[in-house]
Amino acid sequence: MLDILIIVFVVVLALAVGLYFLNRWASRRMSDQQEAVERSKTTASIYVIDKKKDKITNANLPKAIVDQIPKWSRIMKMPLVKAKIGPQIMTLICDAKVFPVLPVKKTVKVDLAGLYIVGMKGMKTKKEMADLRKARKAGAGAEGPRALHKRLLSRFRRG
Repeated sequence: MLDILIIVFVVVLALAVGLYFLNRWASRRMSDQQEAVERSKTTASIYVIDKKKDKITNANLPKAIVDQIPKWSRIMKMPLVKAKIGPQIMTLICDAKVFPVLPVKKTVKVDLAGLYIVGMKGMKTKKEMADLRKARKAGAGAEGPRALHKRLLSRFRRG
């Protein structure tokens, strides 16, 4: 019984040490990639045509880019954005933080690093969006949105 307990303890300890070093390696690699993205990002104005979460293999991306993506990422659904950048229509990969707040059928300024949307100018956090919704509901009060709209228009007509 004691022998089995010692073996289990040694295996758990080896697994914990292995995961610790794997985590250090992954975090170092992630910080290097983040620095590369920060160096290469540029601001561009794009018109967002469509956005969806789909497999990278179903997207209209060049074969060279699809080959660079790890195999486990190819089967996962990723946030993809179809956008018009200048005269071309392209499919871009979007960051998970930017995807929910990216408006469809609008022109927005975004930070691009190749085919990857890193950020959006004027992007609000989830907390800021919730505060705005609460403020809109509180501003309308019991009178409703139409009455609020009429009241706001009357203010502009006076001046």
